[in-house]
Amino acid sequence: MKSFLNKLLPSFLARKLCKLTPKYYSSSPLPQNSCVNNIKTTKTFDDYERALVQALKSSSSLSSPLLYGQHLHCHSLKKGLDSNIFIRNSLISLYAKFGSINDAESMFVSGFQSDRVSCNIMLAGYVNCCRLNDARQLFDKMSGRNSVSFTTMIMGLAKHGFWGEAIHVFKEMKSLGLAPNEVTLSSVLSSYSHFSGVKNSQILHALVAKSGLENSNLVLTNLVHLYCSCSSLGDARILFDEMSERNIVSWNVMLNGYSKARMAGMARDLFDKMPERDVVSWGTIIECVLHVENLNPALKLYREMLNTGISPNDVMVVDIISVCGQETAFSEGQLFHGVSVKLGFDSHDFIQSTIIHFYAACGNITLAETQFQIGSKNNPSSWNALISGLVKNKMIKSARQLFDKMPKRDVFSWTSMISGYSQMNQHDMALDLFHKMISSGIKPNEVTMVSMLSSVANLGSLQDGKWGHEYIITNSIPMNDNLSASIIDMYAKCGNIKNALQIFNQVKTKVSTISPWNAIICGLAMHGHARLSLKLFWELETYKYNDVIKINSITFIGVLSACCHGGLVKEGERYFERMKSVYNIEANMKHYGCMVDLLGRAGRLEEAEEVIKSMPMKADVVIWGTLLAAARIYNDVEMGERAAENLAKAEPLHGPGRILLSNIYVDAGRLDDAAFVRREMKTRGLTRSPGYSSIS
Repeated sequence: MKSFLNKLLPSFLARKLCKLTPKYYSSSPLPQNSCVNNIKTTKTFDDYERALVQALKSSSSLSSPLLYGQHLHCHSLKKGLDSNIFIRNSLISLYAKFGSINDAESMFVSGFQSDRVSCNIMLAGYVNCCRLNDARQLFDKMSGRNSVSFTTMIMGLAKHGFWGEAIHVFKEMKSLGLAPNEVTLSSVLSSYSHFSGVKNSQILHALVAKSGLENSNLVLTNLVHLYCSCSSLGDARILFDEMSERNIVSWNVMLNGYSKARMAGMARDLFDKMPERDVVSWGTIIECVLHVENLNPALKLYREMLNTGISPNDVMVVDIISVCGQETAFSEGQLFHGVSVKLGFDSHDFIQSTIIHFYAACGNITLAETQFQIGSKNNPSSWNALISGLVKNKMIKSARQLFDKMPKRDVFSWTSMISGYSQMNQHDMALDLFHKMISSGIKPNEVTMVSMLSSVANLGSLQDGKWGHEYIITNSIPMNDNLSASIIDMYAKCGNIKNALQIFNQVKTKVSTISPWNAIICGLAMHGHARLSLKLFWELETYKYNDVIKINSITFIGVLSACCHGGLVKEGERYFERMKSVYNIEANMKHYGCMVDLLGRAGRLEEAEEVIKSMPMKADVVIWGTLLAAARIYNDVEMGERAAENLAKAEPLHGPGRILLSNIYVDAGRLDDAAFVRREMKTRGLTRSPGYSSIS
């Protein structure tokens, strides 16, 4: 037995167990050597048990803890010590700690469920092995739960993303009068950071002080994170500055708060003051600069990081490659593709899909397909990345072929294809694929529904639109601003402006972006409700909405369209001027088209022509066609000829413009000129194409 123990345990423990072996165990297969011969009768059986418990605890530090634990378990069985609760709990703890949860469970259920210590050990084992359902069942039926029980359960729930449930258990703990420790509060603060509300932060801050944990670095760091998560960066910084001790995690949390808020100046200032920096610090500041400034200053920081001897991690590489795709920085992106290969990151699914996205965004589908072919195809992310890239490059047929070959499709796969068909104006195909998605059992998300409703709006199918709206409600699909705007736009384009206005009134106090406002302002303008459209714009400007919601160029397209349909020339001119002077929005082709249409309808053709001449960009066929149509209405032959001449320069094969000029000649009695235009059209093979408008 002595030689067995010497192999099994650190030498001092083997010697201790050998010395403590009781006399009546002398029949055991222990060699009768000097160790056994020197046993002192004053040593008690309790001493031996304590030594065995200590041996079990110490085995955790050995290279094969489970093996040693199993040997000690056998030893305890041979000695009849398996009923000792201390030894039993030590064995349960050892098995649970090192992943042999079934063995721990077997020992636990054999008769120690009534012991609170045993329950807490088993509870921790379930949590460590991610068996939260078993942990919760045990927790719910435990008698005499204490702070350890609650802390273990809260920590497990928070760690695995069940933040609401962790908060619920904490409230139960509070109701029982149990005091939280720093681990409890850290887990609770972390859980609350996933829910908005400055009030919760302040209440928890008071609880931290009341619990006497205001000097705990772990608790205060999580409290700083909580303040940052609810955009209370001022409070976060005050607390951060008052911390008596700040480790690198504390600095990174505060830095991340500024980064997420896109406060690049504050982030850089804090970064410069950091006493030490790790890869997380560098990754945070680089990510902030990438999104607030641009690629070049971020790459400068990256080079500074390399000079300090710190290598990038996979998250940093993904961030940089992703922005390279957004800025079509091909050479820089290729460089970081090389970095990912060198560091072994390219095998990660999320990096592989990012690289495919990058090449596709730069228009190099060949390299995107090559990356797809050499990478793993076990995860849908790479398939989705290539499908999305093909769609963006208007290769919808190739995207569909790849989609049909996918071994497994998720909601993103279906959404990419449906969105692609919608963007390519193949709206029937988009709707057909949407219904196939539903039939396959995949639940669409809000992005899917936006694309579906866009196709419905373009088809003018009110029945399909109502079905889609009802589906969103029935299936509790999150109603974000883009989806609200799509529903409003769908009803407006399908001819039901009443429903569009009703939906807008339901959401207008809840939205945080301009999209739903743009949808209703443009929709009302399209239906000829000019005054109501402008009234809503006035409301948007006047009341609190404008504090958060930023008016953009699309808003003014709706406003100017309303003025066009309502014949409100003075108002249109005033809004056009205010767009630049008040909102610093540069007019684009559509804004100029609205002004030309507005002045043309009012018969102010010379002024409309001056607007075209003042444009910083070259007028397109739509604008010249709008002026030509106005010239025909007012029988202005000379203006019609000039407009037709410029339209022909913009698009030589544009048939409708020639038709309009011919009609102007007919109205003016110049039949020979009209006949000449018709003959020229026939000679050049020009035909009348579908109608057009300057108002989208």
